[in-house]
Amino acid sequence: MKEPIKKYPFKDGLPLEFEILDLSQTFNDKRSMMVVPHRPQFYHILWIEKGIGTHYIDFNPVRIEDDSVVFVAANSVNRFDQDGIYQGKSIIFTDGFFCKNQQDAQYLRSSLLYSDLYGVARLKLNPAYSELKVLLNAMESEFMREQDDMQYGILHNLLHIFLLQSEREIRQQGFEELKPSIQLDYLVQFKDLLEENFRKERSVNKYASGMGISDKQLHKATTNLLDKTPKQIIDERVILESKRLLVHSSMAVKEIAYELGYEEPSNFIKFFRKHARVTPAEFRESY
Repeated sequence: MKEPIKKYPFKDGLPLEFEILDLSQTFNDKRSMMVVPHRPQFYHILWIEKGIGTHYIDFNPVRIEDDSVVFVAANSVNRFDQDGIYQGKSIIFTDGFFCKNQQDAQYLRSSLLYSDLYGVARLKLNPAYSELKVLLNAMESEFMREQDDMQYGILHNLLHIFLLQSEREIRQQGFEELKPSIQLDYLVQFKDLLEENFRKERSVNKYASGMGISDKQLHKATTNLLDKTPKQIIDERVILESKRLLVHSSMAVKEIAYELGYEEPSNFIKFFRKHARVTPAEFRESY
């Protein structure tokens, strides 16, 4: 049986909830922690200059390769490749650092770099020249300076520009995103509410009511944009959390059922088997 999945908050005692680390050194120093599933409670930007291996983010394999950038959302379950090569930089930051106001929070939630509406965001770099490299160097220089009253504002602005420039470059590399619309606003709001309540609430009507719209409006938004019903999206989120707990925790199946709001473990087992085609025990054993 595996140990419970570990959560790692940002370090205490630092003046800012922002760091730029040498990726290779961090991987070598903390390999034993990083090669097992863990859930960092902060955002990552993996700037990979030289890389080989497969990185896993919520059961999804991500190929590590030279001259690439990988964006990892906070609270994703990560596992670094035991035999992988990770050379470059790791930029880490928290909501507390980035979100000075509601506009910042809205940007981070809706950014294609970290939105769960898409897969893991990656982009290729031009090793000869990249505007992102200029911004990274500027952030690193500022981060290494002696702290003063201006440092936070400068780092915050540089990071925001870095993310905006990353979005520009990833679009230029063919990334297809959902177009702004009222339906996209509904979808993002629905996903936010779902993340807060999926353990206890499964009713499409309750989510629609909480958003101040009808079931029909919510259904139209999710089916038009994702070709999925609201119920499918709810079920997928519950299944993802079920898999996380089955594989990365030592909780019994009945404990997982209670954790996810099922009063009867047998109902959870039926639900899981319907969607995963195997029982929870069989899924756990396969990993």
